[in-house]
Amino acid sequence: TDPEVVIISYFWIWVIMVRGRVEKELSPECKEFLYMETPPGGLEHHSVQFICQYYNKKPRYVTLYNTVDRIPIYSAYIFKRSDGEKCIDVPWMYEPQLSTSSDTDEMQPFPQRYMHMNFEDSQAVLDDYTNAILYERGTLNPDEHQDEPDDKASTYTLTNVVPVVPDVNNLVWDKLEHIIRKRLINYCRGRAHIVTGVITSGIMIRRENMNRIAVPKYLWSAYCCADYDHNAPYYERYKFPSFAYYGLNEEENNEMVEVNVQKLEEFVKKTGFVSQKFQIFVGDCSLPTSEKTA
Repeated sequence: TDPEVVIISYFWIWVIMVRGRVEKELSPECKEFLYMETPPGGLEHHSVQFICQYYNKKPRYVTLYNTVDRIPIYSAYIFKRSDGEKCIDVPWMYEPQLSTSSDTDEMQPFPQRYMHMNFEDSQAVLDDYTNAILYERGTLNPDEHQDEPDDKASTYTLTNVVPVVPDVNNLVWDKLEHIIRKRLINYCRGRAHIVTGVITSGIMIRRENMNRIAVPKYLWSAYCCADYDHNAPYYERYKFPSFAYYGLNEEENNEMVEVNVQKLEEFVKKTGFVSQKFQIFVGDCSLPTSEKTA
């Protein structure tokens, strides 16, 4: 057999297999997780790609993933009213779509026995977090903001995870997730879209003398609920249709600051790799003037 033909054949097999749901352009069923079916703008970068996070044959949310830093830039999801219970006994999963040889679009549990991890180059694996004692696995789309068991389970993939300082993860960040959950349950009448992301600064977790995972300098999150209760108390009403928060991912001075979405966008523009066109929600989640006065 001609070696060149074999190489070309393998190349096309790889293209067909990896295509899956890792895309430059999101499919219609995955765009529903984004407000106005539009991803945040101004985040174009050669090493990022969309993952439509599939679990048990259904799309669950969308992640923009950095295959060099091996962490998500953000996860975008639809908030589901829940009692805030956390999932237990869900195995951590990886994303076969980022593998060079995969026959599935769905996230999979990490193998129990050792195997050659042909996906290790483009995403984090459990070993990367094993000795990273200063950090925990923090989910950008938290199970607390999901309701159905499968939706909750789908948040336990390392493509939805960033290294977070334990106190931030368990006390500060967790508290804000709870506050947002209660606020949206009480005052959001329609669908709420949430985008939660990170800003990195070049610090990396290393394993076997190699840079493996970027550590976020800041964590941020923003929600958009265009259909909300206009009779809500003012101290809650002014945080609609959208609001946001951000804070340091460090041991000290890690209080989260609540701000409007435009202020968050300005902050990210100053500190992140985003362009000046960075916008989380189309029109910053505000209805056109003609609709407001109609």
